[in-house]
Amino acid sequence: MRKFVVIAAAAAVALTLAACSGSPATPSASPVACALTAPGTASDSVKVSGDFDTHPTTTFTSPLTSDITERTVLTEGTGAKAGTDMQATIDFTLYNATSGAELFTTIKDGGQPLPVIVNESQFLPGLVKAVSCSTVGSRVVAVVPPGDAYGSTGNSSLGVAAGDSLVFVVDVKDVTAAPSATPSPTVDPNMPTRATGADQPAPAGFPTVALADDGKPTVTIPASDPPTTVQIADLKKGDGAVVAAGDSVTVQYQGVIWGTGKVFDESWGKSPATFVTNQVIPGFTQALVGQTVGSQVIVIIPPDQGYGSAGVAAAGISGTDTLVFVIDILATTPGQ
Repeated sequence: MRKFVVIAAAAAVALTLAACSGSPATPSASPVACALTAPGTASDSVKVSGDFDTHPTTTFTSPLTSDITERTVLTEGTGAKAGTDMQATIDFTLYNATSGAELFTTIKDGGQPLPVIVNESQFLPGLVKAVSCSTVGSRVVAVVPPGDAYGSTGNSSLGVAAGDSLVFVVDVKDVTAAPSATPSPTVDPNMPTRATGADQPAPAGFPTVALADDGKPTVTIPASDPPTTVQIADLKKGDGAVVAAGDSVTVQYQGVIWGTGKVFDESWGKSPATFVTNQVIPGFTQALVGQTVGSQVIVIIPPDQGYGSAGVAAAGISGTDTLVFVIDILATTPGQ
């Protein structure tokens, strides 16, 4: 999964080790098996105020550590229980337990709930342990040591240093049977790694884009104020399938901050990324839906269609920053 700055909540925060999607089924009426994570001194010490489904006010003495993940139930819900391999839809707020800083939340500034499969092989183990055995309507707090989080490498884009512990405050909003895995896009095994469509002239006032031999863009921002609404233009026009709302789209992309020209995230140098069109920031969705495979698109995204007034401090994005993405659309698969 790509860095959290491209993907809104569900893919956000680079929490997942693998992504699943599809249409959930009704949970079984049989007894639910789950692995209960016990409370402990660390999780009990975290004080949280605020109602379920609202942004929490959380206080704890940092650095806060625990040898194992601890989970304390703050509010006990009465709905379905999140069992092993089921899907729980959650809102969460994440804190660095070492520094005390809030790192990310899905619960305000346009955030979206995150679908989590209760399986440690698919999602961050500490988050899975927080959710497992929780019931719909519950708010829980978990203190997660590095071994169940980002370990000795950390996550610099998120603001987690090597060896940092985490604190999650989680609201469990829904529980369903896990969806079946979405198949990978069915494309030619020799699928291009860059857009192959016909070149198109960029409109006046747009950033200029120069391409390396391998297709990697270099974006130059004009010396002018950014537009205040989403602006989209084709730099190459492909003749492949049309991207529909809800599709899984395979792309190469680069994200640049208008005010600084800094590249804050990209797939170039790694591998193409696959996103669901309704699980990315609004401006990115607008840039994908209706486009054709083979196209290269440039989109200018003002804050209200990106990360809102909160920005993403760990990526250097302030609440007033306009973003520019260059996106090569390589394949699309209909949503289920």
